[in-house]
Amino acid sequence: MIGRLQGLLAEKNPPQLLVDCNGVGYEVDVPMSTFYNLPNVGEKVSLLTHFVVREDAQILYGFGSAGEREAFRQLIKISGVGPRTALSVLSGMSVGDIAQAVTAQDAGRLVKVPGIGKKTAERLLLELKGKFGADIGAGSTFTTSDAQTDILQALVALGYSDKEAAACLKALPKDVGVSEGIKLALKSLAR
Repeated sequence: MIGRLQGLLAEKNPPQLLVDCNGVGYEVDVPMSTFYNLPNVGEKVSLLTHFVVREDAQILYGFGSAGEREAFRQLIKISGVGPRTALSVLSGMSVGDIAQAVTAQDAGRLVKVPGIGKKTAERLLLELKGKFGADIGAGSTFTTSDAQTDILQALVALGYSDKEAAACLKALPKDVGVSEGIKLALKSLAR
């Protein structure tokens, strides 16, 4: 119903905003990724929106990019995942990170998001497989083979951060085997 809002940013109280559109103030809930990229209060803002009507409330969710809104819409289609949980996932991970986790079927990255348990993470990965990584993650240039996924998971299990492991993977040859890849990655990380 309401697809986009453009107006003056009247208030910012995480995770909610008040956007003044020609004298009408719209309360909009946004993920923290959008919140951090907002202009100052009193400046113009434009948000893509998703309108949710429930029995007891009508809530407007706002997003800074089409990818975030599409990710939100894919997440709320999953049984047991409501708008608040979807907002939490988008606040804890970028769209590219979610696409990587889905492609690699890495539940560990989703479990780090507050409010997401192991079962919910596994359900998210199962439901989003084939939908999320291909469509929404198209902007992500990071693609993995099965060997690279195994190497990434091994490095994370050894205590390296997702960013360190992903950066190290980019430097490895694309056709490297798992054991050789782990050895090369550990040598590179040891420097």
